[in-house]
This record gives sequence, C-alpha cells and structure tokens, in this order.
Amino acid sequence: MISRTRRHFTLGGIAAAASALGSPTVWAQGSGPIKIGLLLIDSGPFATYAKLVEEAGRAGVDILNAEGGALGRKFELVTQAHSGSPATAVAAATKLAQQAGVTVFMGQTLSSHSLALVPKLDSLNVLFFDTYAQSNELMQKACAPNYFRVNTPDAVVTKAMQEYVKSTGAKTWNLISPDYASGHSFVKAFGELVQGMGGSVQVSLFAPVGTTDFGSYISQLNKPADGLMVTLFMSDGQSFAKQARQFGLFGKYKTLVGNGFATDFQLEAHGDNVLGVVNNLSWTPDLPGARNAQYVKEFVLRVKRRPFYTDADVMAALEMFRAGVLKAKSSDVAAVRKAMEGLKAKTIFGDVEMRAADHTLLRQGGMGEVVRTADGRGVMMKMKYSKPGSELYPPPSAECKVN
Repeated sequence: MISRTRRHFTLGGIAAAASALGSPTVWAQGSGPIKIGLLLIDSGPFATYAKLVEEAGRAGVDILNAEGGALGRKFELVTQAHSGSPATAVAAATKLAQQAGVTVFMGQTLSSHSLALVPKLDSLNVLFFDTYAQSNELMQKACAPNYFRVNTPDAVVTKAMQEYVKSTGAKTWNLISPDYASGHSFVKAFGELVQGMGGSVQVSLFAPVGTTDFGSYISQLNKPADGLMVTLFMSDGQSFAKQARQFGLFGKYKTLVGNGFATDFQLEAHGDNVLGVVNNLSWTPDLPGARNAQYVKEFVLRVKRRPFYTDADVMAALEMFRAGVLKAKSSDVAAVRKAMEGLKAKTIFGDVEMRAADHTLLRQGGMGEVVRTADGRGVMMKMKYSKPGSELYPPPSAECKVN
C-alpha cells in the first residue's frame, strides 16, 4: 500500500492539467480507495529492475493523490511479485483481482506474459494497462476489450528507427534478440524495414532469456555486416555488452543500434560498453510541456533521481486510467472501459488519444544516442529526434476485435 499524500504542489502546472480532465471531487461514486495493481518480477534477469518499476508506481500514485485522486477517492497501489514466467504472471494478476480487489493492473509484463494474461481479463473483470510488452500481436489478433496498450509496440519502434537506419546507409545487418514473442516480432518488423530500403539481414540470432555466456553468439556475429541491431534487455543486455567489448565486436560495425538495449535506466551498469549506440527512446525528462516538467520535478522530490522512460510510461498509464474514471464518473470496470475508447487526455506525453479501434495509445517515439556526460566521467542518453504518434502508428488491424 502507498501512504497518503506527503505534500501539496506549490506550482499550478499539474493541478491545472488535472482540472482540465475534470473535477476529481464532483462525483463521490463508490467508497474507499481505488486500487491499482502493479506486477513485479522478483527473479531472473528482469528482477534487477523491479525496484525501479515499483518506484515509478508509487511516485505516480502519490502525484495523482496530491492532485485530489478521482471522484473524491484516493488511489492505492497494491504490488504483487512473481518469478517471471507467463504462468506466474497470470497467477499474480489473478491474486490481485480476486484477493486484493484491484480494478486495473500494470507493471513488468513481458510480451509472453501479456499474451497469456489477455485471455483472462474478462473472467477476472479487470483492466490491463500495458506499459511493458512490445509485441505487435497485442494490437492485432491478440487484442481484447479489457486490454489497453500505453507503451510503444514493435511496429512503432521500427517506424521511429526508419529515418535513422536510412541515414546510416547500412545495407547489411546482423541481429541478436531474445528468444520470446517480442524478440521474434521485432526481428520480423526490422527485417521488413531493412528489405524495404534495399538491404538485407545476414545473421539473425535468438538467445534464451537468462543467457550469461554470449561467446558462441558473438562468434557468429563476427561475420562482416554494416550494422548490428541488439534487442537484449536487462542483465542479458549487460552481459552481452560487456563480452562484446571484450571481444572487440562493436568495433567491427559501422552502425550500432539498440532496441531496449542501451536504455537510460541501464546506463550506469553499461557504462562505456554501449558508448555510441543509438537506441529507441520514447520519452525524456526534457520533453516539452509544463506538465512533463512538473512531473519530473515532483518525481525527483519523491524518488531522489531523475525519471526514466519506464517511469514515464507508468505515469501516463495512471493518468489515462484516472481520465477514464473521471469520464465514466465511476471506477466500475465496464464503465471505465467504455470511457477509455477514443479518450483524449492531457498527459506528461502531451495531448494523446486512446484509439478506440484497438485500445492503443497514440503517443510520441524517437531515437537517442549514448554519449559522454559533460564532465566526461559517464554516459547519458541524448535524444536525436522525436516524432508524434500520428507519424508512427500503423492503422488498426482488421484482426483486432475489441467491441
């Protein structure tokens, strides 16, 4: 559980934005807190960052409560950890819905987890705001009425990469990706992108989650190519980057691109191992807008660090859920689901829309480069460019049936 508000804002930016969504005290529907579930992974390579995800959830809920909550009620965060498999993710979500009484959940859900969770949402009578999984399938035939996508899917990531990949002039590519749904989805999309530019993929490797020795993979990636695309996350990505540097792998490529590989929240662990890598970057603390600036300020006050893009995805999910509750004048699952469809709201991402046809949030995305900090002692992400959702998202899939 999260404590009640510890402070009130001294600036009006966030309060004004909340007011624009609707007064949080007009309707006092229901009683007690509105419970929000947060799934965390407590073992395996993704466990390293469970603390960051929990910090994001607690700070976001605290900020919304400082704005008055919704419908005269406060939000309450309920966390549930699991070991990191699709089956344990389903068990954890079931516990949140049936025992903790949450009406919505989000958190650490790999694509394989989300694909397993989606068919269970209706029977659990719970909404799922996905801030983690990237598989395109979740906005196609695997979509569902109670499922809402907030983070950027693989199709958007590859579209955001298109401009940079074209600018490099790289024609031949080698790829290494995780051996689960998102990795395969991205490889398919990136391969189509490269082929559309007259290029080709020479080597495409898939590594099981939890791989620690990448020696055999690095040997296969020594085959000459113009560009290397790395889609390895968390401790897997750190192990690969360290070993790739030891073997001098990156120096053999003209272009180094990452998909969730050289991310801002992993840079302290990566260090110089990923210097020069250009990675997808959907959000930065310096994104324009008064609400975003105020969010960064309030997050730093609470967590004592600058927020990462993963923190921002959680915050935007919370903002959209609150907007849905206010529009529905209720926290009832069916009412909020209906209110969410086509909902336009002001968030830290700016003005965004939850597309009614496939429950996908149309938002910005871009690319950033790992560069040295001004003092030369560390590395940081620097945004190369950011594009609005209108330029990035594909049209809704005919396979998606949410109504």
